[in-house]
Order: sequence, then structure tokens, then C-alpha cells
Amino acid sequence: MSTTIPASQPPAAPRLLDGIRGPEDLKALPAAVLPQLAQEIRDEIITVTADHGGHVSPNLGVVELTIALHRVFQTPQDQFTFDVSHQCYTHKLLTGRQGEFFRHLRQPGGASGFLNRAESEHDAFGAGHAGTALSAALGMATARDLRGTSEHVVAVCGDASFTCGLTMEALNNVVSSTKRLIVILNDNEWAIAKNVGAISRYLNRLSTNPTYNRLHGDLERFFTGLPGGQEMHRTWMKWKRETKDFFVESSIFEKYGLRYLGPIDGHNIDELVKNLEFAKQSDSPIILHVLTKKGRGLDAAMKAPDKFHGLGSFDPVTGESTKPAPGTPPAYQDVFGCALTRFAKADPRIVGITAAMASGTGLSQLAAQCPRQFFDVGIAEEHAVTFAAGMATKGLRPVVAIYSTFLQRCYDQIIHDVCLQNLPVTFCIDRAGLSPADGPTHHGLYDFSFLRCVPGAVVMQPKDEDELVDMLHTSLQLPSPAFIRYPRGSGAGAAIKAVPAILPLGQAELLRDGDDIALWAIGPMVPQALKLADQLALEHQLSVAVVNARFVKPLDRELLLQHAAATRLIVTLEDHTIVGGFGSAVIEAVQEAGATTPVERIGWPDKFVEHGNSVDTLRAAYGLAHDDLYRRVLTRWQQCRPGPRPAASS
Repeated sequence: MSTTIPASQPPAAPRLLDGIRGPEDLKALPAAVLPQLAQEIRDEIITVTADHGGHVSPNLGVVELTIALHRVFQTPQDQFTFDVSHQCYTHKLLTGRQGEFFRHLRQPGGASGFLNRAESEHDAFGAGHAGTALSAALGMATARDLRGTSEHVVAVCGDASFTCGLTMEALNNVVSSTKRLIVILNDNEWAIAKNVGAISRYLNRLSTNPTYNRLHGDLERFFTGLPGGQEMHRTWMKWKRETKDFFVESSIFEKYGLRYLGPIDGHNIDELVKNLEFAKQSDSPIILHVLTKKGRGLDAAMKAPDKFHGLGSFDPVTGESTKPAPGTPPAYQDVFGCALTRFAKADPRIVGITAAMASGTGLSQLAAQCPRQFFDVGIAEEHAVTFAAGMATKGLRPVVAIYSTFLQRCYDQIIHDVCLQNLPVTFCIDRAGLSPADGPTHHGLYDFSFLRCVPGAVVMQPKDEDELVDMLHTSLQLPSPAFIRYPRGSGAGAAIKAVPAILPLGQAELLRDGDDIALWAIGPMVPQALKLADQLALEHQLSVAVVNARFVKPLDRELLLQHAAATRLIVTLEDHTIVGGFGSAVIEAVQEAGATTPVERIGWPDKFVEHGNSVDTLRAAYGLAHDDLYRRVLTRWQQCRPGPRPAASS
């Protein structure tokens, strides 16, 4: 009897993606295999982001578009700018960053989640905020013209970016600045949340009415095929400009002087390549209106593109987010959202305002339960602030919820429209401190510095969830602007009182007294200060005071000067850059009082903090782990010479 030897399984065919080391490898592939490459890229993005989190749905939506861009153009000679750049993963995979570097996306030593000029020569312009792509691209194109070179510049703009004032300002300057610029309007009908406003409605009408472009293309081909057709075509173009509004709504982009093409299927590589090749030959600025589906390739992301805009780890099959460990305290944003909704139900004057971040800021609770008191203005932070100022003049109590990194965009409006007029607008500043995996474009490390110099501003930070509710309640009683900052992620686990307290303005909380060292901490650094005090007392028998500062402005000068007189060292701890921050405010107050008590400032250094997988990882990398802080405090204490206590004036 013969024995049948089972046939061995044929080895799996190598992935096309594994052979892509740069754009030239992509160009060498036959067009027929590009859909397979697109699927491999989607699989890679889903696998990596399922482990590390990231901007899932924006990246899944632009796979074919990015492949087509790299088929037609040649980076780094040609330059791409991606609005926000949170849709850059395919670009990274096609420009030599696949493999382990990409698989450690948003982790120490791995790829950034955004474009980064220091990471690759193919990243022409770094970004993490919306609305920058067109303005930057226009600058590049104009510089090219001045230098007399011939490279192409392509701006990839999401439909939501056209709600940004910066984008519209750039659009107004295109034809006066350059003759050659390609703009891709990536229209997926979503911002972070569903697009709102007139621009969104206008783009939808364009998307569903292809009559104009069909007419334009057919007649151009007809005229240019005739003897003397070029002159006939110029005559037709002049007549069309004067009369086309009788037939079809003209493109807003053509009002600005850009040739409009579209809409184009953003998932058809052949169609994309054909239109990009046409745009490449254009001798005038041109905009390609590309229709894509956010989250394409992952059913869960298609159904909930807002949830998958940016999230942590998830199940790659079901799309379910990784659940926090049992007993994890609620996130600060949810505590804020719940409290604001409670206060709004009791007071119809209270309104919540977001710039396209309802879920991220916790305002989705208000939107669901008090829809008449909720306003989403789209990605328009400057407008959000002045909009709130206008409301405040009519007796309303606006609460503007904005991430710290995005608050930077509306600094003029904060000073000129709110604070100068002393209007009672409350700013709830989410993501203050680190946003670890997102990196330097999203860390919120500068708000103390640029807010505490503004006259009349009240600036505070809670140590826990209960104090956040107290601060929100307090701010709504003030006749002036107030700013409350709090970190990303879970709270400290504090129980929230049934009835919130009104905090005395500018009064710190003395948690324990001492006469050797005074630790002045604010926000999430308060527990750290308590831990340091315990260790210093246990190991060196030092008497250490701990203060929860609560307010950066106004500062509790009375308690501070008591400590300047009674202790030999003051240490400040903040989740903020040390330049111009809370520690600087303490030094100023001590110096103005004539005290000579040394002040040791602990906070983030004067450099841009890179991305990492956790706050703890980054603290260790920047010398801010607990053991580092302990050594710093102890070393500075040992440098303080015995002698008479330094005096301070009141």
C-alpha cells in the first residue's frame, strides 16, 4: 500500500507593500495591481492602529488618492502639503517608512502620526492643525516662481479645512501669487464631527451636480478638434464666463480664479491618475474635487467615522475600543460635559460652544440633552471665541471648550474681543499638558504663559474632578473671563459633591504645613508633591509644606509670602513649560516682595516635547520622573545654607 504524502502549502505570495522602498518602486508597478496594493496598505494601517491607536478613518479614506499622487508626481522634488496631516500614513508607507518604523507609529523611536520635516525629505511641511495646507503650498509655489524652478506643488485639503479662515485667506491670494498650483479638495463630508455650515452645503451641491464639468470638458474637446479651434475655444470661454450662471451654479473656486474639475471618484485610481495628469499640465491654478469615504475598508470606521477619527487601541475585526481597566475614573472631558449639562439645565443663559470637537471635549452630552444651548461652529476657533463674546454682550454665559493646542489659534480674539471688554466667557481648556502619542503639535504646554499676561483673566487648574466642577461653577458666577485647564485622560478618582462650591478667587489650598520646604503644585502635580513631601520627611526628616495653588492668576500672594518668610526653599511643580508658566509667576511675586528665598521650578523644559506612548514614558525621557524630581529637590535643599530666614514684605 502506498502512502500519500500531503502536498505542502505553497508559500504565501510576498506583499506588494514589502517591495515599496520609495515612490520609484510604486511607479514601477503595473496599474492592474494597484487595487491590491491599496488593500495591503489598508490592512497595514488597521493592524498598526489597532495596537497603537491613531487617526484611523482619515487615513483609510485617502489610500487611493495618495497612491495616485505618488504615481503622477515625484517627491521630494515635487511637494505635497496635507491639511492637518493626520491622513499621511499611506504617504509614509510609500516613501520608505514602512516596516518596523511604521509599526511603531506614535511610539518612542517610531513614526510620528503627522508629517514631520525632520523625519523625511518627503515631508515638505509639518502640520497638526487644520487649515495650513493651502497657505503653505501657496508660499512654496510662489517661492518656486521667484527662484525660477519648475517643481509642482500640491495642497491636499479636507472639505472641513475650508471652514478655516486661514484657508479662505489663502484662497483669496492664489491667483495674485502664482500661476501654477494644484489643490485637491478631499471631500468626505466629515470634519471630526459631521461638517456644518454653508461651505458644507455648497460642496454637497457641487458633488451632486456634475453638469458644469461635463459641459466644460465636452465643449473643450469639441472646439480644440476643429481647425482654428483654439480661437473658437477662447471665444467660448469668454462667453461661458459671462453666461454660465444661467445654466449651472458656478464654482465658488472659479470666483477666486481657480479652474475647477470634479467631482472625481476618490477611490478609482485610474480616474485619479488621469485627472492629476491633466492638472499637472495646467498653466493656471486648478482645484480637483475628489470624493472619498472616510474609514473605507473598516466597517466600524465607515459607520462611525467621528469615533475613528482619532482613538486608542481597538479590535481590528469588530472595531471595539479597548476598554479601560475596571475602576478607572472617568475622563476629565466627561466630568466637564456632565457638569456643564447639569448647570445648563438649571440656567438657560448657559451655552456651550465647540469648534468641531463635541465628543472630544465632552460637549456631546450638552448637544444631546440641551440642543438649543449647544453650538458647533466647525473648525473655526477664532470665530468660536468672538461668537461667544457677542453672546456674552447679550447676557448669555458662554462656555467655550477647546483643546489647549487649538486655543493658540484664537489668541487675538481672546485678548481683543473677550478680555479687553471684560466679558464673562468661560474657557474650558482640554488636553492641557501632554497628548503623548500625538506629539508636539498637540501637546498643550503653553497656555499658562500666554494667558497669565492678559489683564483681567482668571486662570486656574483643578487637582481633581471635584475641583474641576467647583471651578466651572465658580467661573459661571464671575463677571469676567475665566480659563480652566485640565489634562487629557482619566481623573484622580475623587468623589464629586452633590452641591459644588464657589472657590474664593485667588485662594490656594494648604494641604499640609511645613517650615523647611514649601512645594507649590498645580493640577495633576499636586499628588506628585504630596508623594515628594512624604519621601523627604521619611528619609531626611524634613518638614515640607504642600500647597494646591488652584490659581495661576490671581496668585495667592499672601500664602506664598508667608512661605517665603518661613521656609528656606520654595519648589513649584506644573504640567506646563517652565518658561513663563506657574513657576515664573511665583518667582515674580517673590522678587517683587523683596524676598530672597530660592525658588526651584519644575516643569517641562524649553523645547518641543516629542511623541511617546505615555505621559510616564515622556516624563522619564525629559528628566521629570518621580526619582528625578526627588533628586532635584534634595540637591537644591542641600545647597541652601543655614542662616537667618529671608524676610518678605507683604
